Amino acid sequence: MKKAAIIMGSDSDLPIVEKAAVVLKDFNVPFEVHVYSAHRTPDEAKDFSTNARKNGFGVIIAAAGMAAHLAGAIAANTTLPVIGIPVKSSALEGMDALLSTVMMPPGIPVATVAINGAANAAFLAVQILAVSDSELAAKLDCSRKLAAEKVLEKDTAISASFLS
Repeated sequence: MKKAAIIMGSDSDLPIVEKAAVVLKDFNVPFEVHVYSAHRTPDEAKDFSTNARKNGFGVIIAAAGMAAHLAGAIAANTTLPVIGIPVKSSALEGMDALLSTVMMPPGIPVATVAINGAANAAFLAVQILAVSDSELAAKLDCSRKLAAEKVLEKDTAISASFLS
């Protein structure tokens, strides 16, 4: 199975990206977590993304706030799928990060999830890896079925509480 990478622009993003790590662990997807800044460590970010495919990665999740150029900087140096997580900052509530993550030039796409949407970034990473991994695809199917069952259980409980 290919690995996933979680890259954050700052260690202050760790409480957000931990949610992605939990999802990847739940699906037994091997992953690495790193702190690379598009602005403070551009050489290291470039080296990681340039070599990611040959190092066994199949998808990269990149989380950053404020100017949030990390996902774009990573995507510029790899053809692997890159998923951006715009991280909420105090200045503009994450809108700055969202716009700078989602507004990529043609040919350098970054899939972008909601502000602080780390869990969905990991689910998307799992879906991408599952395209070529039938065992992982089966785990996703099972996860969806369990989620549906939980909703239906809640429906039954709430509906019953309103019966007269």
